[in-house]
Formats: sequence, C-alpha cells, structure tokens
Amino acid sequence: MSGERTRAIRAGLNSDKTWNAVIPPVSLSTAYRREDASVKPAYDYARTANPGRDTLAHAISELEGAAATTVTASGMAAIDLLLHDLPFGARVICSHDAYGGTRRLLDARANGGRLLPVYVDTADLDAVELALTEQTALVLVETPSNPRLRISDIKAISTLARTAGAETAVDNTVLSPVLQRPIELGADYSVQSITKIINGHSDMVGGAVSCRSAERAEQLAWWANCVGVGGGAFDAYLALRGLRTLPVRAREQGKSAARIAQWLQQDERVARVDYPGLESHPGHTLATTQQSGFGQLISIELAGGVTDETVNSLALFSLAQSLGGVESLVNIPAKMTHASMSPEARLEADVPDHLIRLSIGLEDAEDLIADLDQALGR
Repeated sequence: MSGERTRAIRAGLNSDKTWNAVIPPVSLSTAYRREDASVKPAYDYARTANPGRDTLAHAISELEGAAATTVTASGMAAIDLLLHDLPFGARVICSHDAYGGTRRLLDARANGGRLLPVYVDTADLDAVELALTEQTALVLVETPSNPRLRISDIKAISTLARTAGAETAVDNTVLSPVLQRPIELGADYSVQSITKIINGHSDMVGGAVSCRSAERAEQLAWWANCVGVGGGAFDAYLALRGLRTLPVRAREQGKSAARIAQWLQQDERVARVDYPGLESHPGHTLATTQQSGFGQLISIELAGGVTDETVNSLALFSLAQSLGGVESLVNIPAKMTHASMSPEARLEADVPDHLIRLSIGLEDAEDLIADLDQALGR
C-alpha cells in the first residue's frame, strides 16, 4: 500500500481473529493468560504491551517511514523518553523557540545536573554548527516551531549532527507524518504529541517516538516499559480512530489556514502574520522542499497589540491551549502554552506578550474569516 490515505485507513483493519470485527476492539485487560508456562506470549501485562497500542505504533511507523515507534502517555513523555539514557551531563541542543513544556523539561533536567541544554536558533545553520561539541548527544529540532513557525533544515542539521557524533530528533507535532517525514530527511527520531492533529478530536492525550534504527527503538521500548510511560489502551483506540482521517483532515485544515493567512496578511489591523505557506515567510522556500503542506497553525500580532476583548469576542475560536483538532482554537502563548518560560526566555524566543496563535479547524474558512473580522473590529 503506497497511498497515505489507504495506509491510514487500513491500519489494523480485519486484525481481530476472535470475533472478526472490522475495527480492532479495545483490550482493557491489564493481564493476559498464558496457555503454556514455558512459552512467553505476545502479551502478558498491559504496561509492557497492548494490542491496540501496538496497532497504533505500527500505523505511525508506516506513515513516518520508521523502523518502529513507541507510543507514550503524552507528548512530553515521548520527549523525556529520548532523554532517559543519554550520558550524564550530556549536551542537548534545542530550538530556542520550542514549545514551552519542552524547555521546562530540559531546564528541570539541567537543574539536577542530568543534562546541559543549549538553546539555539536552529533555523540558523551556522549557529547550530557552532553549538555542536564532542559532548553533544542530541539535537532536538522543532520545525515548524511553536508558536513562531520558524522552519529549520532537517537534512542539513542531521548531517551536521551526525558528523559531530550526535543524533537528531525532530518534534513533528505541528505537521504530523502526513505533511513531513523527518526520518526520510535524515533525522534519527520523529517525536510528537499525538494528542494534537494525529488524534484530531481533542479527547485523548498521547505521544510517540518513531526511530530510524530498530535497535534504538527496542531500547526505547524497554525504557518505556521500565518507567511505565506507555500509552493507555483506550487512548490508543481513540488515536487510531483519529489517524484514519488524518490525511484528509491535515490537508483540509491546511487549505483553510492558507486562505485565512492570506486574508490576515492583507488586513491593516494585523501587523504581522507567521505562516510558512506565505511567500513572505522567511522559511517558505525551505518548507516547500521538506514539507508536503504548511499545516493549520497561524501566529499573528495585531497593529494595536492584543487585548483580552479581541480574543474574548471570538465566537468560533475556543480560547484553549492545544492545536490540531477539528475545532478552531485561539491561544495567547505568553499566558498559556509558554507561560512556564521566563520573560527573558520568551524575549529570546521572540514570543511577545501580544502574540496570538490560531489553530485552524474544519469549520468553513469564510465563517472563520468573518469571526476574525468582527473580533478585530472591537
């Protein structure tokens, strides 16, 4: 099966051999009976493995072009899993404008001396090369970044890191493997919060680490079992349900986002629009080479600065800190997703207090434009 929609829809179908259910059933059992004491079965305890979780992992691996995937209880658990067996005091280069929770985790690990995070503008290859040392174990790239949507060159960074003896992981949350396949571009890992556009319905929490190396995937699966961060059975069921429509949703939401970004760019009430699909975006050319779409996120700055009244007056955008769902959301990063960062760190990452992030859903684009128009007129 070569088509992404075919692979997404057919994942796990007709795999039930007990009742011949078309959609694989949810196995909520924590323990699995052995037929023979001398033979280890495929499933024995739910923390170690679950049929639904394995089906989801296999589906994500196929979409990513990965050797194997470990499904975790959250996106942050997926990132933390990557850090578990790094050498003590290892240097980790991370995009300076990454998701606030990622920086919070790295800074917490740094406080105990476990890791040394170095925050770099990964869109600047010279800065990345300068930051690489013999002590660097991992380069964690978020592209497009959240919320500024900067684009980093995955292929070039992976080459630089490999030359320096380091591995590269790409946070693929914003785009998903439907619109970007980091491993095919040279990355060692693709990590994401499947809570977001993979699930797409804002009703579960989960994460995934997809690996280029089967051996490395086995090591991470061991760690996930050891520390108990594997995803739950029902969450896996919900995510797999969402994944079946991912290719259609991702592209339709991207079309609406492109239309809305173009409208915002022409509105004098908007001072700045960040969207990689716009030719004015500094990473547009690179995005067209390493992505097959531009995603559903848009960030804007208003000419008069953000006011609570503007955001609160939106009727079709829920004020909430997530992204990728079928429903449109509005977020003020400085107050919400990036509130854990210090003001100095937000300034360095160019996340000002008045920045607004929009996650475009599946509502009619013209209705969303009309809603933005009335809110901007307040």
